[in-house]
Amino acid sequence: MPLEDHARIVSELTSRGYNAEREAVTQLAAADQPAAVLEFLLDELPADALVVRSTHVESARSALETDAAATNPDPAPDAAAQADSTPSVSTGTTQPTAGGSGAETPVETEGSQPIERSVDHDLRDLEITGDMTGQSTGTGDYSDFVTVFRDRLERLGSKLRGRINHRPATAIQSMPGGSEVAMVGLVNDVRSTASGHWLVELEDATGTFPWLVMKDREYADLVGELLCDEALAMEGTLSDDAGIAFVDSMYFPDVPRTHEPSTADRHVQAALISDVHVGSDEFMADAWNDFSDWLHTEQAKHVEYLLIAGDMVEGVGVYPNQDDELEIIDIYEQYEAFNERLKQVPGDLDVVMIPGNHDAVRLAEPQPGFDEKLRGIMSAHDPQIVSNPSTVTLEGVSVLMYHGVSLDEVIAELPEEKANYDEPHKAMFQLLKKRHVAPQFGGHTRLAPEEEDYLVIDEVPDIFHTGHVHKLGFGKYHNVLAINSGCWQSQTDFQKSVNIDPDAGFAPIVDLDTLDVTVQKFS
Repeated sequence: MPLEDHARIVSELTSRGYNAEREAVTQLAAADQPAAVLEFLLDELPADALVVRSTHVESARSALETDAAATNPDPAPDAAAQADSTPSVSTGTTQPTAGGSGAETPVETEGSQPIERSVDHDLRDLEITGDMTGQSTGTGDYSDFVTVFRDRLERLGSKLRGRINHRPATAIQSMPGGSEVAMVGLVNDVRSTASGHWLVELEDATGTFPWLVMKDREYADLVGELLCDEALAMEGTLSDDAGIAFVDSMYFPDVPRTHEPSTADRHVQAALISDVHVGSDEFMADAWNDFSDWLHTEQAKHVEYLLIAGDMVEGVGVYPNQDDELEIIDIYEQYEAFNERLKQVPGDLDVVMIPGNHDAVRLAEPQPGFDEKLRGIMSAHDPQIVSNPSTVTLEGVSVLMYHGVSLDEVIAELPEEKANYDEPHKAMFQLLKKRHVAPQFGGHTRLAPEEEDYLVIDEVPDIFHTGHVHKLGFGKYHNVLAINSGCWQSQTDFQKSVNIDPDAGFAPIVDLDTLDVTVQKFS
């Protein structure tokens, strides 16, 4: 079945306000008279129907054939010829005749077959955890910040204390020189000494204590990976005057090397995308159209989930002079345009979306998952709209979705070989190692104090999905699949000014039964 046939049927349905299952589109395209079947179908649909399903098409085709047989059991040749001239919804053109006989040319050519895709929704299993939408309690008071950092230390510290003989900072301060000591804390400060060594100050609930990493020790290279406010454990020996500890070992919360990811029990796929940026002059409409068309093809018949990691729209006032690069000025109109784009994908997909820094939610993370007005606008396919970050479990496979603003900070702070824009998954590896999606407070990443730290990676995910940096990259860290999914926006003037060359028009597709990745390119 030609790809454009499916696309035009979908376009016709969405223009009438309907979404559609892929199998329904296939059945319409395969009908002898798609336009007639579609018009009859739309007349007979229940008033509350929002999605055209295969059962609707089957009923319409059957009823139409019954009506045709009853009213014209032996059509005259001119009637048959007139039927052949009916414009096709699939092609928008008159059906050609073969040899002037009036016989209708089959829709399928050269032996191609329509998609026969039977979606069994009972096989699907989608669960959301970590969604803090509607649970924000922070007021910005000093006590809120104390609470969130105590929560971080307690939860990440629990992953470290089993590895060392932990002592609080105040207890270490009272121990005699030469003692073997160990401490779990948050990194309060990192600085170099005049001799080229490194001084790392750890802080816990009782106080702070300095740890000296000698430049010739094996752990010296790890100092370059440290960010302020991340959780860390250190072991070492107190100096003779007990005023400092010499580091012998350093531990991150990290993902266990023994981690075994879960997989689905059947062959099913998820499309992972982000940074659509509808409303921008540089939104790649043609690439999006090709992507949504592809989702209706045989090649994509196993794609049953679509995960969008933020920045559905370009937003307003996000960066200087942004108005000059906007195709749609009004923020609500941007979301309405995005919803129309979302209608183009198959109606039987399960869709999950989180916000990003261009979206109309608070900038401070964690970000709640949109207000009711925006949820009402983005209603196509009844998507699950949750906070940034959140974890979605698809048939046993857990996917940590985080938009990824902190990746800028990780890339800026760490050595290039540890984190860079050309290999965004390496920066994601660092967040997995720290077990926190945005560890550093007070930098470029805005963080909101809450009663608990929603940015801690408590449970190890099977897949870690981010966006934001507009670069495509994926790899595995201790068996966790990390994917940054690129964008759907070509290079803007602002991106040129900061030397960002985006990877646009890509859709990573993950086999949930094997966690293998293929990348579809639409630009």
